[in-house]
Amino acid sequence: MKTKPTREGWIEGLLEAAGRNDRIVLLDADVSRSIGGERFADRFPARHFNVGVSEQEMISEAAGLALAGFVPFVQSYAVFCAGRAWEQIRTSVCHMGLGVKIGGAHAGLSAGPDGATHQALEDVAVMRVLPGMTVLVPADSNQTRAAAITAAETEGPFYVRFGRNPVPEIYPEGCRVVPGGADVLREGSDVLLAAAGAMVGVCLDAASMLQASGISAAVVNAYSIKPLASDLLVELASRCGCAVAAMDHQEAGGLFGAVSELMARRCPVPVEPVGVPDSFGESGSPEEVFARFGLTAEGVASAAVRVVSRASR
Repeated sequence: MKTKPTREGWIEGLLEAAGRNDRIVLLDADVSRSIGGERFADRFPARHFNVGVSEQEMISEAAGLALAGFVPFVQSYAVFCAGRAWEQIRTSVCHMGLGVKIGGAHAGLSAGPDGATHQALEDVAVMRVLPGMTVLVPADSNQTRAAAITAAETEGPFYVRFGRNPVPEIYPEGCRVVPGGADVLREGSDVLLAAAGAMVGVCLDAASMLQASGISAAVVNAYSIKPLASDLLVELASRCGCAVAAMDHQEAGGLFGAVSELMARRCPVPVEPVGVPDSFGESGSPEEVFARFGLTAEGVASAAVRVVSRASR
């Protein structure tokens, strides 16, 4: 299967959206070469601003641009734009519901060789608690491109999380992303595998492994963490009787947190996490770090077997 980094889809979507709307501007926190801001600067030099290593000021400036009628996109590594600038996002952006679109790059364990300090494993948790914030975690490059276009065309603040390392292309060019949406990629009746980001492809592989063991797994790409595709997830979890939530993020606060909160309210079935259990990451290639924390097809399959056993007691 063809692979491509999701960060490339982000800048491609941003270029497409900016070609249609001359009110779109891009603010970079000195990561233009890493995330693709240089391509935006080459095509729209008057609409690109490198503010330096200054994520907090970048968000405040973006809020001002939004108040002036622009559609500001900002981008940096997820650990910095979501973490270091959290208070500015909360107070200057979300309190007023401004349409600042935040690109969280090199998110999760995809930043592997950069070490634990650069692996954003808490970004979704701190973004999804903010009132009015839409949080999208696309599965591949084409879906990330669609997420950037959706953010540009939709009112309000957005946080779009994407990674550095290549991931399998699951979606075709021209796919659509809808806040509150999710896609059923595989039907199943014994366990629901809900995944986001790089774990979507992993869960598809796990479903094939489970099928060989006699377990029928449904796979859902829950790319919209907030708002969550609640009705669809409840329907599938109710039908299967149990679920696994998989994401390269802390177990607390990420997709597992979102799915567990939903099930506690509307569908009390057991849910098993596949994520990082209350610890920081480690340095290594993305493949090594994903394996270190069990974010593999084998790890998902083991979680599915455990939760099916819990459901049948």
